[in-house]
Formats: sequence, C-alpha cells, structure tokens
Amino acid sequence: MNLHATRGARPLAAGWRRLAIGAEEAPDGAVHFRVWAPRVQGTVEVVVEGGPVVKLSAEEHGYFSGHLTGTARRESCLYRYRLDGETLAPDPASRFQPDGPHGPSQVIAPDRFQWSDDSWRGMKVEGQIIYEMHIGTFTKEGTWAAASRELDKLSSLGITVIEVMPVHDFPGKFGWGYDGVDLFAPTRLYGSPDDFRRFVDRAHALRLGVILDVVYNHFGPEGNYLERFSESYFANHDETDWGRAINFECEPVREFFVSNAGYWIDEFHLDGLRLDATQAIRDESPDHVLAAITRRVRDAAKGRSAIVLAENEPQDERLVRSTEQGGYGIDALWSDDFHHSAMVALTGRAEAYYSDYRGVPQEFISALKHGFLFQGQHSSWQEQRRGTPVIGRPRSTFVFFVQNHDQVSNSARGQRCHQLANAGRHRAMTALLLLAPQTPLLFQGQEFSASSPFLYFSNLEPRIAKLVREGREKFLTQFPSLACPETRAALPDPSDPRTFERSKLDHSERETHAEASALHRDLIRLRREDPVFGSQRANGLDGAVLDAHAFVIRFFGDAGDDRLLLVNFGRDLRLEPAPEPLLAPVKDEEWSVSWSSEDPRYGGHGTPPPERDGHWHIPGEAALVLAPTHQKARA
Repeated sequence: MNLHATRGARPLAAGWRRLAIGAEEAPDGAVHFRVWAPRVQGTVEVVVEGGPVVKLSAEEHGYFSGHLTGTARRESCLYRYRLDGETLAPDPASRFQPDGPHGPSQVIAPDRFQWSDDSWRGMKVEGQIIYEMHIGTFTKEGTWAAASRELDKLSSLGITVIEVMPVHDFPGKFGWGYDGVDLFAPTRLYGSPDDFRRFVDRAHALRLGVILDVVYNHFGPEGNYLERFSESYFANHDETDWGRAINFECEPVREFFVSNAGYWIDEFHLDGLRLDATQAIRDESPDHVLAAITRRVRDAAKGRSAIVLAENEPQDERLVRSTEQGGYGIDALWSDDFHHSAMVALTGRAEAYYSDYRGVPQEFISALKHGFLFQGQHSSWQEQRRGTPVIGRPRSTFVFFVQNHDQVSNSARGQRCHQLANAGRHRAMTALLLLAPQTPLLFQGQEFSASSPFLYFSNLEPRIAKLVREGREKFLTQFPSLACPETRAALPDPSDPRTFERSKLDHSERETHAEASALHRDLIRLRREDPVFGSQRANGLDGAVLDAHAFVIRFFGDAGDDRLLLVNFGRDLRLEPAPEPLLAPVKDEEWSVSWSSEDPRYGGHGTPPPERDGHWHIPGEAALVLAPTHQKARA
C-alpha cells in the first residue's frame, strides 16, 4: 500500500477503546480485536491458542476488527493473527509477548491493577535529578521486583526521577532495549506488565517520578513483523544509522507511535518519556510528529504534570521551542557538549567526537551560562555547522551528565569516569555536575563509583549477532586508540552472556565505596536544600577563568547571599593579587568554606581557608563551595 492511499485516513474505533488497534476488553467482558493490515488481500483471523478462530470484519482504510466471546474471555488469552489464511504473526500492538517477539501475544487488562498513587501529581522538569537505569543490569536478578527493592536508597540519596532504558520487547535473553520490535509490550525479561506497574507505584510512594526511554526512530533487526501487515510502516529509500526510517507521513503509522506515547503514560502511570535519537525521526508534515507525541503525553497524564526529554545530536532549538512559537514543546535536551568537555578535562584524551573540545575552564563557564557550546559554529569533526542558538533558554532545558549508557560503553572496556580519571579531579567534576543549574543525570552505579563496567550487549540470532559485532567494532574505530589491533582483539563480544553478566551492579558497593556514596549524597543535599544552588533562575550566575585549569562560578542569591564554586582541574593555584571581581566578598562579609571535595569523608586531604595572608590558594584537582560569613561573627 503506498503512502498516498493512507494519507489523511483517521483510525476509527469504538468509543470505549483506549487504542485504535490491539486487543482490549469490551464493556460486556468480551475481547475486542482491531488491527491495521492494508497489505492483506483476503482475510484476517484471530487464532487463539487452545481456543477458537475468529474471522475479523473489514473496515475502511485497511482496518479489521471483531469480538471474541465465551470461554476465551480471560486476560491470559494467547493469540496470533492469521493473514490471508497463511501467515501467523503477533499483534503489532501486543501489550505483552510472554515468549518473546516470535511467540503469541497475550491479552492484558490494565484496569485490573490496583494503583495506590492517587495523590501523585506528576512533576515538571525544573528541580529534578535524573537517574538512568537499565532494569536488566541494575540488580543481579534483573527484574522489576528486584529493582523496586532498591528504590528507597535512590529516594534517600535525593534522586527525583528514574529514567528507565527502553523496555519495548526484543529477541534474545538480554540487550540494551534499543532494538525493540514490540512497542506496546514491556519485555518479558524483566517480569509481567503488572510488575512494571508495581515498580512505578512503589516509586511514586517514595516521591520518585519514572520516565521511559522510547525508540521511535527505527525497529530492531530481528522479530519485526510489521511489514506483513503493511509496507507503509517504513519510508521508501530512507535509511537511518540503525535501519529503515519510519514513515510518519502515513496517518495510521503516525497514530501508532503517537498513541504509543500516550499508552505508557495512561496504562503505566509514567511521568514522561525520553525520546531517543530524534534527529532520525523525519517528518515533513505541518504538525511534526514530535509535537504530536509531546501533546499526547501531556493529554494522557489527565491533569498530572508530565515531561518529555529528547536526545538530539544536532542540538536543534526547535525541539524545546514552544508550540506557539513553531516548536515542538519538548521540555529538555541531553547535552553531549558538557559530557565531551568533561571527558577531555578528566582524561586528557580528545579523540573522535571529543576532538572539538579542549576541556578548558571557559567551556564549562559557557556551558553553565548558555547550555550548549555549539550553537551554529563549524564543527571540525563533523565538517559542518552544528547546533542552533539557545541562549536565553531556561537552565533546566539542558540535561548534563558525565556518564550515560552510550558514553560508558564507548570506552574500550566499558569503564566509568572514576576509573579513567584522577580521583581528585573526578570529585571536582562531580561537584560541577551536581551544583550546575542545569538538570543533572546520573547513570546507574555512578553514585557509588561502581566497579562493574557497562558494556554493549545484544543477544540476537547468530547471523545478525555477527553483523552487530562487526558494526560495533567499526563504530569504535573512530577512536584511534580503539582501532589498534590489540585493542580490537580485546573488545568484549556483545553476544557473550558474560558481557551482560559483567555489567550488573553490586549494590553492596554502596557501603564498601562509602566515600563515593557520601560525596554524591552531600552534593545532592546541598543542591536541594540550598536555595541559591537550587534556583535554576535566569541570570543567576557568572563565571571567570582564573588559570589554564581553574575557574570560579558565582551563584547570585537574594540580598547578597551569594555562593562561589571554585573548580581547579590542575595543580595548586596561588593568586596574588586576585584582580577578579567575582572573587570579591559581599559588603561586610567574608568567604568561608561550606563544602569541599577534599573533605576526608570523600577521600580528600583536607582544605585550609583559600583566602589568607593577602592571597588566594586554590588546591589542585579540587572543588570548593564558599558562602558569606559576617566578619563580626568571625571576630
């Protein structure tokens, strides 16, 4: 079926249905099936395991629907669609695949779950601290139930939002989730749909929001049956870095994705979505599908606040511009710029996509003041202009991080920042991340300096697994150090179960790595309890370079209640004199150290007053927070 045959066709369904397609319980208790299958030339039938076969009635625009009554009226009903009397395929809108993408679909009744979060009102992006989590490796068990038992520790730490990596069902026994093929079916690997709901319900009881990372830019290479229903799911002659582009200009396809966005908010009470690689979501429609997705998320929240975050490598400001101004209304974008500068400063390595960054003080000052560093300048690495102007956007618009799933795995051995950098410098960078006015994100285990790596793992059928492994090796050759034969030979095999097992966290390290735990706990408390650090207001800070590796950020409070954040990624620095006005104290007050990354509780060596005897002494590889103290009180 070609594109124009479906352009403008609106999905039709009974008024009580939640979704235009899929299996749902009707008000009379029967199961109602509806599917879009314009490729079918003859019949569409529902084949129930151990039950009857029901022929569906044809509707307009390629839809088929019908009821199943009698003994099959139960939530555990397993079924497939039989197309033209031959092909058996799972439901494109299956809510659960208990045996994986190649098995039958299962009828799910979401209203039977008993929620206890009626008082939860959702959240806005302002003031949040995000924690990225992969359910399969967050605990040894790798289940929703096991992850739920750890949520109280994250709440106590001060985390406010869990960002769950994709759970769209995918083939195999393990994977990152970015090769999902069943967008409405949370993977059976972590438990049942109700186990997911219990996870969210428990999070809300602990005042934690939950958002889901969703992949709307491609489908995985194995287990995708969509083309058996319609060829229009994919755009002709249009490829992304991960596979064929989605045809968002076909109305039923567009509605498939938009309704999926609302589905997670409605049926799982999620607090929002993170949209993966939005630069690969191509749509020439007057109403871009990203704007439609964002609206559906907010509508599905039914009065609760919900947020939408996005990954967008080109750093296009249009995504976070309001719809009234021609944008898509998304709340925040991930900032690779901050991460790349941070990694150069931490490791001294500037290979591949890090080569546009120097990791110098001015980059961090500019990032805190303006969000993105590239706002239309030429990128040497990409050999083109990158970014659009975002100066003046709210600081919460930018998600800052020094670790995430991609960046940790892109080291040779999946090593984390604390394993690649000097300990003092890493503590100082952690302070900069958690006290910056942008929205901070921590990757699972970062808060206690986890010793486990996070590697790329994927359990697909052998032929595809070989291609994935070769593609992964080719991708990493952009780093000259990883292109060396001896390094390539040592890269972990993504399909090896040991690669997956090695990536699992050991939560006992919260105690054995107590210094790292204390560092993150105290910084998050400082951010949340100190109104100066927590304000995120416009024009709330300024910064100045003090040396090749040192800088000061001044956070402006009310009535002179300012804070200084001194960061030195280099050796000890002596300033005599110190002709920088941002270092000047408030009238009738002096600066005193209120927090230091060199506190022995964090593994540091102690911190003498930085201003003494007419000069400033800023310790090397350290970060200090200074607050005003009345001179008379110190006399």
